Amino acid sequence: MELSIAFITLPGGFCTLEELFQMISWAQMNIHEKPIGVLNINGFFNSLLSFIDHAVEQKFITQRAQKILISATIVDELVDKLQAFRFEPDPALSQLKWSLSSSQKQEVGLTFHL
Repeated sequence: MELSIAFITLPGGFCTLEELFQMISWAQMNIHEKPIGVLNINGFFNSLLSFIDHAVEQKFITQRAQKILISATIVDELVDKLQAFRFEPDPALSQLKWSLSSSQKQEVGLTFHL
């Protein structure tokens, strides 16, 4: 991951989706600040992108977190969007320190809105 400048996901199966969501989760938790894109060839990711829109509407995903994932239907457009990407850390999660040793503990206050 350290040698990557961006992550691009092509159509694939469960393992592909697992890796995509892992990179999105790590970006959301401020483990990395690299752009993440899906190349939406022939609308392959349309249903997934609609699901993410729905999760935002239902407030399970923030609009800020939604911006972590970039999509395009052609390579040149995706590359341009990835190059223009500017990471916006989540203020609630930006205080987490992922380099702490196992003996150190970090307290995190979370608020849930229903």
